[in-house]
Amino acid sequence: MSPAGREDRLHVLSVLVENKAGVLARVAGLFSRRGFNISSLAVAPTDEGERFSRITIVVDVEAAPLEQVVHQLDKLVNVVEISELAPVDAVQGELLLATVAAGPTERSQVIELVGVFGGEVVDVGADRLTVMLAGRPDKLDSFERLLEGYDLVGVQRTGRVALPKLEPSAPALQRVG
Repeated sequence: MSPAGREDRLHVLSVLVENKAGVLARVAGLFSRRGFNISSLAVAPTDEGERFSRITIVVDVEAAPLEQVVHQLDKLVNVVEISELAPVDAVQGELLLATVAAGPTERSQVIELVGVFGGEVVDVGADRLTVMLAGRPDKLDSFERLLEGYDLVGVQRTGRVALPKLEPSAPALQRVG
């Protein structure tokens, strides 16, 4: 299946939770017990201090209906609010780090590729480079595909994070469940 076809099945949930020990474990455990697949997960405290955290969960709805996922999340005591961020009304991003084995010829090619994508070289060794790129998931997918032509030592991506666009085409945050 093409990445675009897979992307249509992915839904982004923004879950506001009380910032208490064990909440993330309970959310992850719920997904595990129910057989729901998490495509991506990111969590951090909100700007409201230490009281709340926001968990951004990307869910593959082919594995489980979105309504069922939301219903199960809503049962958790520490969940305050669940919103779906519609892809067209959300700004989404990820971070990618990659270490590439690169001799003199490949090194300049990799550096040029990184520059074209707006990334940066963050570490340099005698025969390796570590590069960093932040951006939309589709941009990182394209960059990662191009890196496959080189000797990749390691690639790591963060979970997706998302916020509503400032001027959405429709209501950006829709309460589901």
